[in-house]
Amino acid sequence: MRAAIFRNGEIVVDYMPEPKPGAGQVLVKSLACGICGSDLHARKHAHRMAEMARFSPGRKPMDLSRDVVFGHEFCCEILDYGPQTQRRFKPGAKVCSLPALLTEQGPQGIGYSNDNIGGYAERMLLSEALLLEVPNGLPAEHAALTEPLAVGVHAVAKANIAGGEVPLVIGCGPVGLAVIAALKIKGLHPIVAADYSPARRVLAEKLGADIVVDPARSQPYATWAEHAQMSDAEKAARPPLQAMLPALKPALIFECVGVPGLLQQVFEGAPRDARIVVVGVCMETDRSEPMLGIMKELNVQYVLGYTPEEFAASLRLIAEGRVDAASMVTARVGIDGVAQAFADLANPEAHTKIIVEPWR
Repeated sequence: MRAAIFRNGEIVVDYMPEPKPGAGQVLVKSLACGICGSDLHARKHAHRMAEMARFSPGRKPMDLSRDVVFGHEFCCEILDYGPQTQRRFKPGAKVCSLPALLTEQGPQGIGYSNDNIGGYAERMLLSEALLLEVPNGLPAEHAALTEPLAVGVHAVAKANIAGGEVPLVIGCGPVGLAVIAALKIKGLHPIVAADYSPARRVLAEKLGADIVVDPARSQPYATWAEHAQMSDAEKAARPPLQAMLPALKPALIFECVGVPGLLQQVFEGAPRDARIVVVGVCMETDRSEPMLGIMKELNVQYVLGYTPEEFAASLRLIAEGRVDAASMVTARVGIDGVAQAFADLANPEAHTKIIVEPWR
């Protein structure tokens, strides 16, 4: 079978053996797989991913001397079952799954693994126990957006929203857009979002942002403060010492970019007592000033992935039309177009989410 393979730091197209399903596994045809920002970072910083995996018990690092097939945002079609399976869905059924295989040694990731093929291949293996059937005739390219939406749903859940916060989303790529959609579903308003790209600011409004900011023209934190002013009643209810501070509602800031220097910028711009949720995956060593966090009593929450319940809920949100996932898709490519798609995604005006359709 054909696949777009990460080999020696490049994306190349080649043939590889077709996988055979083992106990509890299902052979599937990859119908659609989104290119994730983490895939773009991984191509450039795969050695850092391998280094950091040493500090995560149970996580097997990639061997960069061997092939890897990326792709963890997928929708597939069932082809065949391995032994010890219940055959819950008929061959031909469209399914999604968490990007993991259940093994005797514990869960193993799909997409950043030498052993478990990701969605940039014509066929792959999934664990039957993790399969979710795609409902409502949802197109595969939209069902494939379940995974990135689940990242946003999880980030908002981990923010421990009490009510009354005013959110600020820094970065409106796919992750930031997923956070905006999840905040809208949560009913938290106004949602302030910032991105340099006009195209992505338009998408942010479509997904639920109430105020969009171009950081080249307006300071995002100043704009946030304009929309976070306390009412007269809220001002009057503050304890005496808090009355000396700016009369602002609680800040909830989502960092959705994941490049060096961004977290320090958030520390500098955030108001006192802000909660910062770090969703963007920075794969390089970064620097921030702890003294700023101490002086402002900032609360920083790092997040990763999602729970199985959040993943299933995200698929339902897309299938029920509560999230306009289709608006994020800007192009579709076959296996031969993956390498160019990686390059094209560097231009936020041209693309937000490119879907790989291996059989295209």
